[in-house]
Amino acid sequence: MSPSLMKMWVSLASMGFMFLAILLIYLSRFKLGGVFKFITALVAYILMIVSGIIIFLVVFSGPTPE
Repeated sequence: MSPSLMKMWVSLASMGFMFLAILLIYLSRFKLGGVFKFITALVAYILMIVSGIIIFLVVFSGPTPE
């Protein structure tokens, strides 16, 4: 697999993490309560931070040679 294609899949996975984080934040704010609310919010914010770091690294790593 070429480096360009690998970067594409990594950034796609990062966008998936962001979408999952949005769903978990929605669940924790409006549907859950108690300990489950805290756990889902914590997982969601960890996923959002990890995906932000991954996207930052992918964007600033520069173009890949063909």
